[in-house]
Amino acid sequence: MYDFIAGKVDRITPTEVVIDCNGLGYLLHISLNTFEVLKDQKQVKVFVHLIVREDSHTLYGFATTNERQLYVKLVGVNGVGPSTARMILSSMRVDDVVSAISNNNIAVLKTIKGIGPKAAQRLVVELQDKLGGIGSDEAYTLSGGGTQMDEAMEALMALGFAKPAIAKILLRISADAGNNASTEELIKKSLQLL
Repeated sequence: MYDFIAGKVDRITPTEVVIDCNGLGYLLHISLNTFEVLKDQKQVKVFVHLIVREDSHTLYGFATTNERQLYVKLVGVNGVGPSTARMILSSMRVDDVVSAISNNNIAVLKTIKGIGPKAAQRLVVELQDKLGGIGSDEAYTLSGGGTQMDEAMEALMALGFAKPAIAKILLRISADAGNNASTEELIKKSLQLL
């Protein structure tokens, strides 16, 4: 329904911004990351997402389309509401959230207020395959595994496989075999699973 709202900042707090768009003030709920981008600007363009409930229509604003895309994915997870998704985006940068989910890093996700072990696991299970294109390429870089993982990732990407899918498979193989697998073993096992 709405894609973005552009106009003059009427007032801003770490959780909300009011944008004057030709005499009409739009109240947008924002994350701390968006606040950091907008706080010193007079004229802004904010990407929005409308949440419709029985008792309210609430606009959420984002400094980038990546942040909005991730927010939409987060609120689509069972048990993650609009406020929790905003808390996630206030606690971590988009790339950090994508990296934690892609790398099955439950410990990092549990550090976010309101996210317990079950919610962190649900985020990983439901979103690990659905984050392609959100965030930078560095967000999908595997943590741990060293040179063999990096070489296997590059080889599989050269063969045309998607980076998020490769990362998921390599993490699974690494968890099963430990970090002792050679590049060739990682590639062969990945090709069997991709």
